[in-house]
Amino acid sequence: MNDDFTAVLSEVGPRLHALRKHRGITLTQLSDTTGISTSTLSRLESGNRKPTLELMLPLARAYGVPLDELVGAPQTGDPRVHPRPFTRHGMTFIPLTRDIGGLRAFKQIMPVARTSAAPEQRSHEGYEWLYVLSGRLRLLLGDHDVVLTPGEAAEFDTRTPHGFGNAGDQPVEFLSLFGAQGERIHVRARPATG
Repeated sequence: MNDDFTAVLSEVGPRLHALRKHRGITLTQLSDTTGISTSTLSRLESGNRKPTLELMLPLARAYGVPLDELVGAPQTGDPRVHPRPFTRHGMTFIPLTRDIGGLRAFKQIMPVARTSAAPEQRSHEGYEWLYVLSGRLRLLLGDHDVVLTPGEAAEFDTRTPHGFGNAGDQPVEFLSLFGAQGERIHVRARPATG
């Protein structure tokens, strides 16, 4: 077995563990979804069980990610991201990055709200940056209730209770950058020349 293959296999367990924690899923919940025993999942995440196709396919399906992303297959030289959209809470997410861990980028499309009820607020570890492309995005952030319009951006610590809603009569499209470890966006501007 060559060194590259061994390196890829050794990273599968930590990658699976990080993804499960990031999604806030317990081993028991993942076991119920995939049909894989909790002990097998635990050994797979700790590196004490070799990842096989029979184990990885149900996990890729449960997480909604391509198998090559789940195992961290080496890149083939093609720099393009081949997004596979998925739907969560009625919203379409289009991944713009390949990496499971670290900073993630998504284009999100939120349909017109069915009710005028306030979006449910949640909190979790991380830091998020939003940029509205079209439509009107309602952002509840702690005690703040703001509407972002095209060209407006917001950034916040996701430990602050937050929720999103469509504040208009057409779908809202926005870009979202999310760092599970609280990475912040750093903007560097060139000094003005004159």
